Amino acid sequence: MQVQYKNQSQSLSQTRNWKVWWELIRPHTLTASIVPVLLGTVLALLDGKFDGLIFAAMMVASILIQIATNLFNEYYDFKRGLDTEESVGIGGGIVRFGMTPQLIMKLALSLYGISVILGVYICASSSWWLALLGAGCMLVGYLYTGGPLPISRTPFGELLSGLFLGYLVILISFFIQTGYVSNTVMLVGVPSWILVSLINLSNNLRDHDGDKANGRKTLPIVLGPKRAIRFMGIMFAVVYLWLVGLVITNTATPWVLLALLSIPKAVAATKGFIGKTEPITMMPAMKATAQTNTFFGLLMAIGLFISFLM
Repeated sequence: MQVQYKNQSQSLSQTRNWKVWWELIRPHTLTASIVPVLLGTVLALLDGKFDGLIFAAMMVASILIQIATNLFNEYYDFKRGLDTEESVGIGGGIVRFGMTPQLIMKLALSLYGISVILGVYICASSSWWLALLGAGCMLVGYLYTGGPLPISRTPFGELLSGLFLGYLVILISFFIQTGYVSNTVMLVGVPSWILVSLINLSNNLRDHDGDKANGRKTLPIVLGPKRAIRFMGIMFAVVYLWLVGLVITNTATPWVLLALLSIPKAVAATKGFIGKTEPITMMPAMKATAQTNTFFGLLMAIGLFISFLM
């Protein structure tokens, strides 16, 4: 009884540790929500439109939806027996630190609730039609691991996560500032779609063996790991060729070519998966994939902002 009480007390103490909560939100994934909002807003700034309060509301809502998505993933992967104490790359709130699944779900739903409130403010300041897109993004975040047929069990996880959490967020962030969506922002947003999708692909590459054993049909399982890594390299190349194309066609300022400085990270991400079979050995490559999105997006935003100042 004393041992059991000690373990329970230790778990309770651990859940109060801010580092546990920090790991739970998976901070390394949050650039997938921050960068698209930043890019959409800077593009709006080029049109001479910027509202600081709307920008802040959009940024916070996007981050909260991303965190809630991570928590839903934590909850449902535990419920389906996919997460254990030895699992790599998870927050581990349930299997390592004694948090109850109910607490994780309540926290996720609470974050969604705050996002809805922020969404009401954004819609009231722009258009109520945005409520449909916002609801779609939130629904995909939940259905990625929740529902009777989770998106994470299909080959479409990369496509949909990039579309809703990367591409559409750029369009929404631009629209709430300007009141319209231009062809330019639609074209400039494509690299973000691809890069956010590749973050998801890197996660599925790491989890390939466990996902296959649990009957999932993710893209790396359908293609096979070697082809999936080759596909990743091809899509990184498409991103940089697309960037150059934006400049050649005068769709974007040459300053966006600053994003080419992120190429070494893309190369490191792709090469980092080659020949790796153990999840822990793939973590550096996963980190490089997320950093590619971060550096590319930030450098592109800086380039756009420089052109605004000039």
